[in-house]
Amino acid sequence: MVFKNIKLVACTIALATVSVSCVLEEDLNQVNPNFETEASFWQNDEDALLGINAAYSSLLTDGTYMRSTPLLLDLKSDDARSYSPWDAMYNVGRFNSSVSNAAIYGWAFETYYQGVYRCNQVLANVPNIEFEDTALKDRILGQAYFLRGLYFFHLVNMFKNVPLPLDTENLYYPQSTQEEGWAQVMSDMQMAVDLLPWSYDGISGADGNSKGRATKGAAYGYLGKAYLFTYDYQSAKTAFEQVINSGEYALVANYADNFTEANENNSESIFEVQFDREVGGVALGWGGAPLASWGKTSARAITYAPRGFGWTDVQPTWTLFNEFQEELTVDGEVDPRLDATIAYNKDGGMTIYGQDFATFYAGSPSDLNDLFCKKYQNTETMVNEFDWRSGINERLMRYADVLLMYAECLNELGQTSDVYTYIQMVRDRVNLPDLSTTMPGMSQAEMREQIGHERYLEFALEGHRFDDIRRWGWLQDSAKLAWLADRDDELQSYVAGREFFPIPQLEVDSNPNNIEQNPGY
Repeated sequence: MVFKNIKLVACTIALATVSVSCVLEEDLNQVNPNFETEASFWQNDEDALLGINAAYSSLLTDGTYMRSTPLLLDLKSDDARSYSPWDAMYNVGRFNSSVSNAAIYGWAFETYYQGVYRCNQVLANVPNIEFEDTALKDRILGQAYFLRGLYFFHLVNMFKNVPLPLDTENLYYPQSTQEEGWAQVMSDMQMAVDLLPWSYDGISGADGNSKGRATKGAAYGYLGKAYLFTYDYQSAKTAFEQVINSGEYALVANYADNFTEANENNSESIFEVQFDREVGGVALGWGGAPLASWGKTSARAITYAPRGFGWTDVQPTWTLFNEFQEELTVDGEVDPRLDATIAYNKDGGMTIYGQDFATFYAGSPSDLNDLFCKKYQNTETMVNEFDWRSGINERLMRYADVLLMYAECLNELGQTSDVYTYIQMVRDRVNLPDLSTTMPGMSQAEMREQIGHERYLEFALEGHRFDDIRRWGWLQDSAKLAWLADRDDELQSYVAGREFFPIPQLEVDSNPNNIEQNPGY
């Protein structure tokens, strides 16, 4: 993890045959007036707003949510599989990422730290700026704490023991324990809670009426999630209650509206990454220094798209397909989340990208009888994904997630009978039967299994399933691990320790603070 401050000093020394002049060192250190420097930039509230916007932009590049992070979160789970010809992608779900080849996971590692560094610049410089609007100053600092906490969340969750830079002064930082990492995530999210508004609607100021900025609800959501991931169920419950009791959020009536461009930033969205086909240029943000030609679009859709419409590097598992059909709705229909999540040869027909599924794949029996991703695809509005430019926002946290995480906290705290209410709120949207009637009086252990089932179907291909598997200890339970491997044969390759990605070898080699590689690599 190297942060580079590059100073370009241009020196011209004229040698005359007749005389030699004395030149002082300070005369040689001239600032190029065509370049903005850190010292000249952080002057006013407009600079501060530009600075926090740059911190958000690290969510839009290839290492994060443009492409890499979703598949890194999805592929190790039993709801996704990959037959990608690219070994770095193919091996993610087989727990075989190479230490010597940091493609994909290394890009994520690098970009999370880029985001951290940008947040640290805001936190270091904005307090020294005199604002006319002090509330705007608080909101900018709150967003910086939230985003730094979010980037740290990904680093600790995916790479375990990582450096935790909290300033911009040094090139290298020592490795921290996972416990220290989670503590820092919680600290940042608590600071964000204290500084952020519930909404930007009606706010007067340069950030007023903004969509997509971090809010108090998002900070409480991730604070609760960090507590949940560290098994502090009481603190997690308290944080989630703030979100639930705020009155700011509600489930949308149509489940599929959470994954389309037309229904972004809806009442269910707690935090989402903003993509847009109409903003910026048409080039993709692959990484490095940003260019004016970069757009603000996602390559997730082409990466996950059905064959013939994109690259098909990620596909749903048959286990997921079958589990959607285990329980019918009160009207005797298949769970409607199936058709919002998976493209398949449906009885009665299914249209994708203006094509009938069965007709399009009629000449390819293997594809005709296969499963493809439909969630987060432009199947209703585009003819294919081959321009690489999806404008669909990535929903990182939905209100449904908070409800089911809250239900989990209640169960772990021994309040199992109260869990039914919150699970049923999510089930009611898709017209599933009342669980308190069909499965009354469940024990705590039985309810744990039910919560696993509910989360599996509600959040399929949304990057949550493997996090759940890992934190529930299923990989260390031989019976559960065998069950998972039967559901998705990629999990047969699991090696202890490889639930985390390796720390990129460049970081291990270059950091003088004796960075230790994760176990299993």
